[in-house]
Amino acid sequence: MYGAAFAADPAAAYRRLRGHGPTAPVELAPGVKATLVTSYEAALHVLRSTETFAKDPRRWNDLNDGTVPPDSPVVPMMMYRPNALFSDGEEHRRLRGAITDSLARVEPNTLRGYVERSADTLIDRIAPTGKADLLGEYAQVLPLLVFNHLFGCPAELGLKLVEGMSAIFDGVDAERANELLTATLFQLVTLKRNKPGPDVTSWLTLHPARLTDEEMIHTLVVLMGAGTEPQQNLIANGLRLLLSDDRFAGDLSGGSLPVEDALDEVLWTDPPMANYAVHYPKRDVMYEGALLKAGDPVVVSLAAANTDPALTNDQRAGNRAHLAWSAGPHNCPAQSEARLIASVAVEKLLDRLPDVELAVPVGQLEWRPGPFHRALAALPVTFPPAPVVGAAAEVPVSPMRRSEGPYGGASGARVPAEPSRPKSGWAKLLAWWRGE
Repeated sequence: MYGAAFAADPAAAYRRLRGHGPTAPVELAPGVKATLVTSYEAALHVLRSTETFAKDPRRWNDLNDGTVPPDSPVVPMMMYRPNALFSDGEEHRRLRGAITDSLARVEPNTLRGYVERSADTLIDRIAPTGKADLLGEYAQVLPLLVFNHLFGCPAELGLKLVEGMSAIFDGVDAERANELLTATLFQLVTLKRNKPGPDVTSWLTLHPARLTDEEMIHTLVVLMGAGTEPQQNLIANGLRLLLSDDRFAGDLSGGSLPVEDALDEVLWTDPPMANYAVHYPKRDVMYEGALLKAGDPVVVSLAAANTDPALTNDQRAGNRAHLAWSAGPHNCPAQSEARLIASVAVEKLLDRLPDVELAVPVGQLEWRPGPFHRALAALPVTFPPAPVVGAAAEVPVSPMRRSEGPYGGASGARVPAEPSRPKSGWAKLLAWWRGE
């Protein structure tokens, strides 16, 4: 599941795997074996059966005995962290409660404002050029701007968080990336404990759950992880669909933007986290004739479950029964926020650049390899050059040079919008953040 062939056509792989039944043996990375759940019914069974399946990866046999080395690229995504994602029972309820209570303090209108201003900043940067990579220059950057806002993250820490989280998702020097991310978040937590503000990080530190520094760090890891990679994939995959599918193109030309319908379609067919929700049987389990051994990872394919041929309802618009947000006690606690960010990001882009078109045929778009995500490598587009609405297509100063501001630079400080742009998506993002 880690090769280019799987990334290019995961649906074909799911069809083959269904030949094994509702579960099938897979390899997530070289030497990392797991069972993949491919049916909708089996997925719900695993996600909801807390008496049989645990989330705590300290049960993982192959990691414990050294079969899976600690430097395997999937380990940072699967290893134990003291946060809600990797805990069970009362501990999970305590840690999740701190998250849900803190997120509940974010006003939707405030969040919408963050997204709109961040989107305008990025669109102003590309509007005069007539071409862009909407992944590297828009979908990747926007969630990070918004989440740095929500976290109250000073700009000098923003670059390090971007670098660490992106490397973990891409499996690039994952051990070093994990160390960088942890150290940077410790700095943020220390700052907010000493000087709290009106932000999610501060609210977490002050919550009655009394999260330790370690729990704080790893709670922010799961929030940032869920709010960046999956969010950018939802935005980019939604834009891809809207720009390539005739069902939506007709509505676009008529002036109606069916963004919500497109997001529903993406969440059903190309969910941004396609395979995750890792569980570990507490004891040996026989399920539909297959042995699921205690302590061996069971990975739920949210994408395969959503496209299970056994599902008879093919009406996806407005249908929220998909598993893109998972299900059961570990379902995503920020579904409404994630959907709002994606819908506003897509609507703003299409409103500002209504004649945007894919620069290549949709079949030539490349997908990034990886067992967990459904992620484009780039989304090149062209459009008639458009005017800016902000400060003359200016962008924030690099956090490496100035201290803090609403979009990753000093408040009111700007640099010209036409730097040289490297080719790879994350390199573009890092260069943008540095102001290069």
